[in-house]
Amino acid sequence: MKPIRVLVADDHTILREGLVALLQASGECQVVAQASDGIAAVELALKTRPDVVVVDISMPGLNGIEVVRRLTQELEQTRILVLTMHAEEEYVLHVVRAGASGFLLKDSATGELLGAVRALAGGRGYFGAHASKVLAQQVQRPAGRIEDPYRDLTPREREVFHLIAEGLTTKEIARKLGTSAKTAENHRFRVLDKLDVRNTAELIRYAVRHGLLD
Repeated sequence: MKPIRVLVADDHTILREGLVALLQASGECQVVAQASDGIAAVELALKTRPDVVVVDISMPGLNGIEVVRRLTQELEQTRILVLTMHAEEEYVLHVVRAGASGFLLKDSATGELLGAVRALAGGRGYFGAHASKVLAQQVQRPAGRIEDPYRDLTPREREVFHLIAEGLTTKEIARKLGTSAKTAENHRFRVLDKLDVRNTAELIRYAVRHGLLD
């Protein structure tokens, strides 16, 4: 039987190596790559084109939600399982909206993790008990609660969003993007307007609340 090709991305070395050992020992999986940050996760996934990517949310360079979003757009055949310690409702919803096929908390049983990887490789989704409960509650709420203004930002506006969240000034953003200060200010205005926040402090609170900080 052909092994399931898996990429593991987590910035905690002991945990990442433990996951790799667990998956390899199952006899069903072949770990084709492992990454300690979001940027490497995207690059390695594009290079190795795994069947399943197991990714954490909180990682340096690029957070897991953005990794999910980019890989979903670039690799249609690759399924993504988010494995995280973050149980907050916002994380579950943003992960699903970004395109993840599965969500598990890190305190899940070993057998459940392997079952989730197996399910995703077979073209199915897998959401642990906690995530399933959150999604069921979301379905029962008014449609207005599903709105996600971050999703409506253009790629350039998302880039500006993260630069603002990192504390860069308009001039610094302009230098980083290679644009004029006026253009950077226009991008900043549109980002704040779309997210309905008034200043940098509110934007950072929005980023923290929705798990969008790298």
